[in-house]
Amino acid sequence: MGAKLDILQKLKQDLLLWQGYKPAQASVSERIGLGEIEQAFPFGVFPRKAIHEFICLSPDQAAATDGFISGLLSVLMADGAGCLWIGTRRRLFPSSLAAFDVAPDRIIFIDVKTEKDVLWIMEEALRCDGLAAVVAEVDGLSLVDSRRLQLAVEKGGIPGLIIRKDARRMVSTVSNTRWQISPLPSDLEGEMPGVGFPRWQVELLKVRSGSPGSWTLEWQGDGFVQQPETRKETVAPSRLGNIG
Repeated sequence: MGAKLDILQKLKQDLLLWQGYKPAQASVSERIGLGEIEQAFPFGVFPRKAIHEFICLSPDQAAATDGFISGLLSVLMADGAGCLWIGTRRRLFPSSLAAFDVAPDRIIFIDVKTEKDVLWIMEEALRCDGLAAVVAEVDGLSLVDSRRLQLAVEKGGIPGLIIRKDARRMVSTVSNTRWQISPLPSDLEGEMPGVGFPRWQVELLKVRSGSPGSWTLEWQGDGFVQQPETRKETVAPSRLGNIG
């Protein structure tokens, strides 16, 4: 019986490695600066060889998601690699990326007419060398499309970040994670005027072989900072969280 359990555990470990999760002790340098949130992933490391979905149900969530993804890109692009950002209706103002320590001229924005074109370009880009990540904005994502993108990710080894904007088209996919980012009021220092650091409620609705949760996270100029006592061990069941 013990031998069978050992074999099963070894198969689970191999499966996680094939999915792009690397043992923490072998990839400390690949941490992405999300602090305790990274412990929700297998081996405690953000999976780079993976498809990550971001669900946006309102303009406020879309803006918060853009900010959160920009923070991720500041780490993913730290070695000098570029990024593609693809969509049919660009909302992001490129100069705003500088607030998240991302040089706008290192992101190639591609605007096309149809979502079919968006997904085709993303699939091809994920197979390319020299990119740190590929971001795509779509209303919906089919199971077949998600499988094609996952195969491309596994070959190219870079993360695909998909912003999904239509709640009526939420179907099961093979993505490794599903996120929902909501804006929170900034915390101003004393009575100082102006706008504080961007702050979000970060919900990890789904994570393959990991532990979903919810955290309050802030971007403080050069990195993410988790606010104290914000971790919730589980996310309340929802229609979005239950999608595969």
